[in-house]
Amino acid sequence: MKILLVEDDSILGDGIRAGLKQAGYVTDWVTDGNAADLALKTGIYEAMILDLNLPKKSGLEVLAECRARKNPIPVLILTARDTLSDKIKGLDSGADDYLIKPFDLDELLARIRALVRRSSGQSSPIIQRGNLTLDPAAHSVTLDQQTVAISAKEFNILEQLLLNQGRVFSREQLEEKLYGWDDEIESNSVEVHIHHLRKKLGNDLIRTIRGIGYVIDK
Repeated sequence: MKILLVEDDSILGDGIRAGLKQAGYVTDWVTDGNAADLALKTGIYEAMILDLNLPKKSGLEVLAECRARKNPIPVLILTARDTLSDKIKGLDSGADDYLIKPFDLDELLARIRALVRRSSGQSSPIIQRGNLTLDPAAHSVTLDQQTVAISAKEFNILEQLLLNQGRVFSREQLEEKLYGWDDEIESNSVEVHIHHLRKKLGNDLIRTIRGIGYVIDK
């Protein structure tokens, strides 16, 4: 999954990005409101972590303009302990959750998982399909109650398809979920990862629609 991180504090931003990467998320990080606005217009993200006190354009402005464009991206705002009014304004402007600085990274990750889960209509923290189970918190996959070792990118593809069962994703759309701005896109990477998933989880799980993309049927 890909997250947009909007934070102008270099130390905090670097720490959050490192934590998100360790948890398996692809992260694009910007440090001002104008860059955040451009990223939202040109990229597709599962969630946005948004600081309110930003240069060039405030986080509240970014959020308001995002919602004015009917962008439904789940938004977690970051706020200082003494800015209760900004927290209220953020929620009233369309934010889905907030976190007060300083915060624990594990709590941030849990809140992001909850936001993504709710936006996908997934009530349970565990994603199941038949004898296949995917646990986003533990970053684990089991088949017939046996743990299956898969790579981070394989996990991201599988999670995306399971959260959107019945929806077809093109190769380009899946690449968008796998790579950030600083990553080099590997040739035929999606096809290779799909091939590995089929070897590990069975050929019938992911269906290819020729010329269009991939889907896990409902």
